[in-house]
Amino acid sequence: MGGGDKDPPAIYKSQPPEWLPKVHATSDLGYTGFYPPRPDQTEEVLTESNIKHGLQSGFHVSAENFSARDTVQGGLVTDHVLVDLADFMNQVFSRRLENAPPIPPTSFRLPSRVTLNDAKRQSWFADLANPDVPLHKLGKSVPHGAKGHDLLDLLHTNNVAIPRAVWFLRVFGGNETAGLRNKPSYNPTQYSIEWANVVTGYLRKQLADIALPMAPRAGFSLNIKQTFKGVLSDMETRERWISRFNYSLNLLRSFYSEGLVDNRTFLAWLVQQMNISNLAQLTFVAGLADEFLDGMLVTRAITRPFIEACMNRLSELQSAAGREHLTCLQDLLKNLIVRTFIALPDSFVSPRMWMQHETLLHEVLSDYMENYLSSSGQGKMNAQALCKTILNSFIDVQVRNEAMFLKDLPTRPPGALSSALNDIKLLNSLSGQSDMSSVSFFHDVSDESPEFAQKLDVLLTWSVTPLQYGDHRPYAVASLLRCWREEAGERAIRRGRVSPDEFIQDKLFDWLDSSPVAAESNNIPNVALLFGQLVKDELFSYPLYVQRLVARGELGLSFSEENGSRHRNFLRWIPLHSSSSALIMHRKVTLYGARARQIPEDANEREIRAEIRALLPELFGGREPLPVENYKDGLETSCGRLFSAPRYEQVRVVHEWLLPNLKKNLMSQRIEPSSTDISWAKTYCVSTVLMAHCKCYGTMLELTLFALEYGKHTDLLTVVIWTLRQHMEMWACMNKLKDIANSLYAAHHYWRGQGVNNADLMNLLIEVDNGRYLDQAARDQVLTDKAAYANALAPVTGETIDCPAFLSDIPFLTSDSRPEAPSNLANSLWYKYRTAPNWAWVAWDNTVSSIREIPSVIPGTDVAARRACALRYAAFLTHVEHHLPSGFDDHVLRWFEGPGKDKVASFSAEEWDVITVVLLQLSVNGALATTTILEGVAYPVWLLGASANSPQQGQSLSILLTAVKELCNRLLLNTECGVDYPPANFCEACGLQTRRRDVYREPHFASLIRNTPILVLLEENAHVPHGIRASYSDFRRTICSMNVFRQGVYRDLDTVNRAFERVLEDENVPIQIHEALINALRLMLGDGQAGEHTTSAALSPWKLAATFMEDRFSMKQLSSALNRDATRRRANELLDQRAAKVFHQDMTSEQSDFVAQMMKDLSVPIAGKLILAGLRRMIELLDEFQSSSMEDLANMIPTAGEVLRLLSSIAQSLRNAGQAIPTIEDPARDKLMISIFGRLDAADRLLGTEVAGTSSGLDLNRLGHTITFLLRLVQFNLGVPGVWTSALKDLCEHFCHKLARMLLYYGSGVTLDPVIFALTLDTMYYMIDDYPLDPKAASPIPLNLYPPFELRSLPPSMPNEFRKRIRAILPYVALNAAVANLAYASQDATGHTLLTPVQNRPWEWTENLGDPAPGQSKSEDQEGEERTSVKNSASLSLELFATRITNEHVIVPGERDGKTETTIRTFQDDLSSETIYQRDWRESRVPLSIGSDAQHLERAEHTEETGPLPSLHHHQIQLDRRSASRRPSPASSIRSRGSAAPRQASVVSSLRASPALPRFSTGSTAGDPIDVDSIELETLSQTGSKRKSSTVDSDVEIIEVPSATSKRGKGKAAAKPRQTKRR
Repeated sequence: MGGGDKDPPAIYKSQPPEWLPKVHATSDLGYTGFYPPRPDQTEEVLTESNIKHGLQSGFHVSAENFSARDTVQGGLVTDHVLVDLADFMNQVFSRRLENAPPIPPTSFRLPSRVTLNDAKRQSWFADLANPDVPLHKLGKSVPHGAKGHDLLDLLHTNNVAIPRAVWFLRVFGGNETAGLRNKPSYNPTQYSIEWANVVTGYLRKQLADIALPMAPRAGFSLNIKQTFKGVLSDMETRERWISRFNYSLNLLRSFYSEGLVDNRTFLAWLVQQMNISNLAQLTFVAGLADEFLDGMLVTRAITRPFIEACMNRLSELQSAAGREHLTCLQDLLKNLIVRTFIALPDSFVSPRMWMQHETLLHEVLSDYMENYLSSSGQGKMNAQALCKTILNSFIDVQVRNEAMFLKDLPTRPPGALSSALNDIKLLNSLSGQSDMSSVSFFHDVSDESPEFAQKLDVLLTWSVTPLQYGDHRPYAVASLLRCWREEAGERAIRRGRVSPDEFIQDKLFDWLDSSPVAAESNNIPNVALLFGQLVKDELFSYPLYVQRLVARGELGLSFSEENGSRHRNFLRWIPLHSSSSALIMHRKVTLYGARARQIPEDANEREIRAEIRALLPELFGGREPLPVENYKDGLETSCGRLFSAPRYEQVRVVHEWLLPNLKKNLMSQRIEPSSTDISWAKTYCVSTVLMAHCKCYGTMLELTLFALEYGKHTDLLTVVIWTLRQHMEMWACMNKLKDIANSLYAAHHYWRGQGVNNADLMNLLIEVDNGRYLDQAARDQVLTDKAAYANALAPVTGETIDCPAFLSDIPFLTSDSRPEAPSNLANSLWYKYRTAPNWAWVAWDNTVSSIREIPSVIPGTDVAARRACALRYAAFLTHVEHHLPSGFDDHVLRWFEGPGKDKVASFSAEEWDVITVVLLQLSVNGALATTTILEGVAYPVWLLGASANSPQQGQSLSILLTAVKELCNRLLLNTECGVDYPPANFCEACGLQTRRRDVYREPHFASLIRNTPILVLLEENAHVPHGIRASYSDFRRTICSMNVFRQGVYRDLDTVNRAFERVLEDENVPIQIHEALINALRLMLGDGQAGEHTTSAALSPWKLAATFMEDRFSMKQLSSALNRDATRRRANELLDQRAAKVFHQDMTSEQSDFVAQMMKDLSVPIAGKLILAGLRRMIELLDEFQSSSMEDLANMIPTAGEVLRLLSSIAQSLRNAGQAIPTIEDPARDKLMISIFGRLDAADRLLGTEVAGTSSGLDLNRLGHTITFLLRLVQFNLGVPGVWTSALKDLCEHFCHKLARMLLYYGSGVTLDPVIFALTLDTMYYMIDDYPLDPKAASPIPLNLYPPFELRSLPPSMPNEFRKRIRAILPYVALNAAVANLAYASQDATGHTLLTPVQNRPWEWTENLGDPAPGQSKSEDQEGEERTSVKNSASLSLELFATRITNEHVIVPGERDGKTETTIRTFQDDLSSETIYQRDWRESRVPLSIGSDAQHLERAEHTEETGPLPSLHHHQIQLDRRSASRRPSPASSIRSRGSAAPRQASVVSSLRASPALPRFSTGSTAGDPIDVDSIELETLSQTGSKRKSSTVDSDVEIIEVPSATSKRGKGKAAAKPRQTKRR
């Protein structure tokens, strides 16, 4: 070759691209897919064979040309090819796993502590404060020395950054706990509790520097600003304090979020500070609470005391001085309350707190909702929804709190007792003005319904029971049944049904056959009267009655039989108003047998007729009648046989014999008006009195109407009017007022035709008619006649004449004994002064003055002459009254209330004797009403006697009191006539009886009732002479024992109640007299003898209303007695007896409700006694059922439930009155709780058998009812204040645990019951909240009462809502975010996976500071070795996650084009480095990212290769080799990891293992969530080659974890990516 001096060119050597990996990491096997040509290769040698025939490679083995295609293809078409392939791949993976190198042991070592001198320590802290000094330089060791507050002060003084300070403190705490970790009792979070105490103490120390100025002492005038110098008042100290406090808060936030301080300990301290801090400190504490409120809301154990503290402080602020300067603090507290209420309403379910702050909470929530709605703007709908949620929650909380107070218990529907009380009240209201046809007794009651039978029983029993009063009752019953039969008969005709006669016959017979009241011997006369009237009105058939008894073979009907039937007396006594001889014979045979000839009825009738013949001889035989003066009494001695005879004989004699004779005699005499014979008036009066004694009012009315029609004498008309007026109640109840009105109108028409205008007749007619019975024309006629008569007596003229004050003619009547003198004097005065409006008043005044002169005119020995003179004046006044159109009463009453008041008080005994005669005679004549005399004379004098305040005054009133008492006796009690005082004869006595009857009618009876307590005060007034007091006591007892008086009492019990309540509540009435007043009330009500103190046992409807009033006043009287030392002992004994009797008597539910009404408005001591008695009774009831069977547990509820209802009513009445329930110091509370626990334990065991499936036929409804009652009883017992003994505290702890177990029972499974679940939960709330805390306790949370189980142990079938509510009662705060939902997974012998929650170890899991700073370059081989190894150098060992090396590479996006990226990925498994979406995008050949150079796009579009398109790149992240090859410790947080370097980057990673239920323990902590998916890493300066900076360590795959028992460390480490060559 030319130019041989030239060197030959070098042979070209092909080089692989830089990105192409080697086939093997250590052996030189070339590169994958790269085969460059070499000179010594066979194909490069030029041989003849190669040239002629081409390069041919021979067979190295004999079967080299053998193909397995057919074999493989045959295997691919079999049915089990997929199984075989899967098994093949599994074997590949298994062998690959077996050959993988193990994870090296952990190389983590906690920085040790060293002791440095002050200079070096100060230098070390200066480096710690310098952010340019990396922590790994300081992390070899930490200085030892300062602790606690001093250490925190040192960090603040050096201004160490918070993340670096947290790292240091974590290392410091880790060294403190290093020596304890190997102990069995080691708790990883115990040091967090200790450190929480350090931090809270540090904060408390700073808050203590904030003090409020004290009020200046007396005598010092220094200005507060001059004497008080607080830490915040000076600029320098304020800045220094704020700086330290802010630094402390920043540390606290990191400590709290990472669990370095025990969250529960800190939150409990925060709650405690809310209670004890002053107003200046409260602002800072409230700010802390606002920041950490979310942590509190996890558990009610912290939230409930916190919210109570907030409301206490808010109440304090609202009443504090200078509150206008604390509006921001008030708003903050309100905001805390509202947020808590929205997030956890159950924290407000606390009865004690609710009772104290209900109003405040309502105001806070109302203001919030109002302001929120007004400022919501466009979010109006969301605001309304939130407000509705708040409102619903408030209502729910209110209902639950009030339910635990047992407030407003469900009202039970009215039962038979309530209906009976209403019926009895209606029946007792019947009066002389009642219209029986309009009384709706059976209204809206079906005949076939049970209510009809009940109402009929009440009606019939009311008419015969001795507990009710009035002779009108049987007639009222007959009238009501008659009205019902008419209506029922009409309905039967309309509906085509049978007549109701048979129905009512059967009902009446059933009552007569079964009623216990009817069978009582003392009630036989009343039963006979009732059924006699029913037989008369054809409501009850006597023949059918007898036939039915005989037909059913009733034994004992005949008197010849020894054992008599109850119906024997009924047959003997029931009268027959009209009967046939056959019926009489039937009755006779039934009672006495067929052979009886003489029967007792015949003999009795003969004797009775003889008595009447002797009494009224003019009716029989024509003898002269007896003088009217001979009738001295009420005929009891003259007709004793008649009055004591059975009613059968009475009716036969009076109705069938006496009445016909009276009618016959009256018709035969035909007395004319001009006749002066008044014997028939006397006969009529005697007859009516006899009939009244025999209660033959029907016969009396028949005789009266007959006499009114045929009697033509004015005296007879007068006594007829008296009789009709006296018995108005009878006529009204007999429904005969219409007949009477018509008869009176006919009589009026007759007498008006005779020229006689009888004012009494017209007044009675108008009163009876009452606008109901007469036609309008007749009524107008009567009114016109009355007006004309009034105008004639008092003509209306244009001139009025003044009546002189002194009428000289009146005194002369004393000496004028002519019979016509009184009439003439009255006529002359009327004629002179009839137009003067006051002439009657003047006449009365002058008459009284003249009467007072009688004793001085007539000698004292001639008493008869004095009284005769008094009768003349009485006749004069009677004639004066006849000349007055409106009567004399108004004038006389005005005189008594005016000048007469002093005159009456000055009457002498002789004057009173004369005045008494006048007043009695005026009452007899009807000129002056008895009620007017009582109102004008008696009642004021009673008040004077009761008000006497000295013995001298009492003695001066002796004459007055004695005279008035004698006057009242004769007006109201006297039954004799013909003595020295009026009435002079029997007819006058009838007139006095008529006037007397008005006293017991409305409106006058109310005055008598109001003055009856005044009589008691008079009797108890020691200044009044004893004899007078005793006489008044006898008078009152006699009045109060009269049937007509008690009839009026039961007609209007409200008036009686008001009268005695007014006196008992009068502060001027001595307490000692209260007992006498109560006794008087008992006597009025007919409840035993006065002086008895026992509770009335009459809980029947007949006495219940009276018992209610009596017991209420008795309780008030006992309450007053308890306040006096002299009576306290006796009052306590009586109260104990009464309380025991209340709870030990058997009561129905309705009776219990009425007793509860009685117990309202009690004083606190009385209520306390009753509550104690009720608790003791409840203990007795619970102890009676010692058996654990469900039947025994359920059997106690009816009785015990009524006791509980009564107790709750007593307690609620106190709460409604704003009074607290008295404290019970008796051990009854403890004993009751023990008894309840025993019964609840038995119920719990039964419930456990049902849950376990071992019970046989358990009735869950009955058991649930029993448990509900027991829980309500627990709530009531907790609501009663008392001493919490140590035994009770221990019992409550066991009680709470049992309630917790019951929550699990009733919260899931077959026993799921939302009602009992909620009730049990609320009961637990109540018990925990009322449990007394030790005032020296550091925590306001009674941890021993809270459920011991963990949330993960709840049944899987429990509803999520129940699970949330149970989570709220657990005392654990939220888990730290690092271990939340993190668990150790292991397998037991059976292959089941076991999950164990990971416990937080904040002091062991320190930050990973990384490797030392790079300073030396490494060879490629070293780098490869480093890439193939996994460093286990973090605080969390990789062994905890069963980490293994997979020899797979994780490709990190780098600066390469798409083709290169795709080519690299064809050789790597990059499933762990890109998402499924990215991979799908890349493999679908869609370009995801385009570089800045246009060549990338051009190359992608024009390339002829068919490889994949460039993949989607991550955002370019500049990572150095160390930052890319290291993952941080999972224990690191965002804040603490920031201390590694000032520049940070984020790497996506996942720290989550398989999910599991969180584990809650007393040492667990809670903090802010840690964003473990965005962990900050240290970024160092870029070193090394481009290839090194773009590669990472080999990938780490986390597979199944090892057993928790074999690993000491806990947690989860992130995968460490690494790229190595494929082995």
